[in-house]
Amino acid sequence: MARVLLLARYGALGASSRVRSLQFLPCLEQHGLEVDVASLFDDDYVTRLYDGRRPRWTSVAASYGRRVLQLLARGRYDVVWVEKELFPWLPAWADLALLRGGARLLVDYDDAVFHRYDAHRRGFVRRMLGGKIDAVMRAADVVVVGNAYLGARAQAAGARRVELLPTVVDTERYAPSARAPGAPFTLGWIGTPRTARYLRPIAPVLAEVAAATSARLVLIGAGPEALAGVAGVEARPWSEDTEVGHLQGVDAGLMPLPDRPFERGKCGYKLVQFMACGKPVVASPVGVNAELVEHGATGFLADSPGQWREALLALAGDPQLCARLGAAGRRKVEAELSVAAIGPRLAGLLCELGAGRGRRAVGA
Repeated sequence: MARVLLLARYGALGASSRVRSLQFLPCLEQHGLEVDVASLFDDDYVTRLYDGRRPRWTSVAASYGRRVLQLLARGRYDVVWVEKELFPWLPAWADLALLRGGARLLVDYDDAVFHRYDAHRRGFVRRMLGGKIDAVMRAADVVVVGNAYLGARAQAAGARRVELLPTVVDTERYAPSARAPGAPFTLGWIGTPRTARYLRPIAPVLAEVAAATSARLVLIGAGPEALAGVAGVEARPWSEDTEVGHLQGVDAGLMPLPDRPFERGKCGYKLVQFMACGKPVVASPVGVNAELVEHGATGFLADSPGQWREALLALAGDPQLCARLGAAGRRKVEAELSVAAIGPRLAGLLCELGAGRGRRAVGA
């Protein structure tokens, strides 16, 4: 049995850790892997992050200290599995020095974290940290990425091996559900108060569609100030226990994004959630969105206010279209974007690495 040390960034409250690693733990155990989880930041850190508040520096320092202690036990493991990096905002040498040893190294990326450094507005940050993620990618035995944009960066950085594993959901949990008869047409969005800013460019279109169709807009996880002035908006708090029910209660999902480098690295998690629940989606054709959404088959890609308006009005006026696109999206998730489809691939990769423990030390 291979032993794996999972160095996640967050606990279950953090979306990236929850969907990129923690949800796979039962599957990995079924495949004979023993995984110990050691998260960097606690739930208080995540809550403050989502609320737009600064983390307490004492909490961050304590988190880094715990991580050092976690790494002292790495010699007992066959594989060390790292989410993004060990120590955000510290130079690469801090990560690499503590990863040396016999265990094989897998690093996972579900967004373009490297652009937080190499595109930072401050020159000294770019100079000190701009190449950090590239160095970690080169040191790893395997770099796992959530989309082709991230994979291209890993290849350019000189990664030895790159594996693309998309962001997925548990289709036993995310499932279609019948809508209440006579309920008003409802658009949905899910995220955090920080990411609600992506809705602002399409706010005039949403207001126009709401006025023309009496549509409602449910924002799951956004603050109450999101889309102020748009009629029919309801902001609902996010929780893991209620999110699926909220998703099932809408008619179509939204994922607007600006076409910028960082956003090209996103893995379309919102779209996968809605599609798994049998909902058609409308999204900006940015990054992996253009691959997840089959235009006219599982939803619509919209690149201008006119295209957003046309897509939303088409869905609002045609329940059968919503049902057809939603069913197609559900089939796509079941086949390609589910824990059942991707979990065995991840397990096989970790088992393969575990079998090769000690063949190469980090940095060799």
